[in-house]
Amino acid sequence: MPQIQNQSRNQSRHQRQGQGQDQDPTRPAAPCVLVVQHEDGAGPGLVGERLRAAGLDVRTVHPWRGEPLPVSLDGWAGLLVLGGSVNCEDDTAAPWLPRVRELIREAVAGPAATPVLGICLGAQIMAHALGGTVVRRPQGPELGTVPLRRLPGVEGDPVLGTVPGGAPAAQWHWDEIGGLPPGAVPLLAGDDCPYQAFRVGPHAWGVQFHPEVLADTVAFWARADEAQVLAAGLAPEVLVGGVRAAEPRLREVWGAVAEAWGAVVRAARVPVAAPSGPE
Repeated sequence: MPQIQNQSRNQSRHQRQGQGQDQDPTRPAAPCVLVVQHEDGAGPGLVGERLRAAGLDVRTVHPWRGEPLPVSLDGWAGLLVLGGSVNCEDDTAAPWLPRVRELIREAVAGPAATPVLGICLGAQIMAHALGGTVVRRPQGPELGTVPLRRLPGVEGDPVLGTVPGGAPAAQWHWDEIGGLPPGAVPLLAGDDCPYQAFRVGPHAWGVQFHPEVLADTVAFWARADEAQVLAAGLAPEVLVGGVRAAEPRLREVWGAVAEAWGAVVRAARVPVAAPSGPE
């Protein structure tokens, strides 16, 4: 996600993207996925597109705008926690983070099986909330496209089990997971980031990369973070070009993963009334 030095910029730096993600509340009831979006320019993207195409009701809450998160996951069929530039432990910059941690813990250990997918910051929040660690990358940011390696634990995984070795993944992060929560299973790795994907229990997944983004979003982030990217010795136009070249493969691989997670959501859904909000 775009990196910032002054977290107060979160509310103004992304003004054109991440809009129009919510669904028409007049539609017939469908399994509802709660999406936590931490800032503009960081919406559910390709993942949300594929979930909606599969018939799921994707509803996004924007807590940085003052929109409240639900008090529980009652009525929600799934929880999708997106990326963002804030550190996962910075409750001052993002005072909604404690509530997100509570929702993740409820989803993982609560009485109802609520599938979770955490993306980048979302995966870091999940790791931290469940007893893992998140650290600043001493070698600098991981940006652009990176090929992933399959780990033994990914075999037979219902969401990531079909990801081929060497699949490209879009990256944009300065922090990373330093240690997984107790009992977590590592699924995918990269040469410069050991925990690219993991599973906790039977229905919670975290991914350090961005399966939801394509080249236009990365181009937007590269413009926003140009000074930091150049300071890291990287060329923004090269990073964007790499993502754009990989875009057909990104759509294929991570669109299928989004559909697989959506199938888990449908299979685990408890037949309860749909939540009344957010709309």
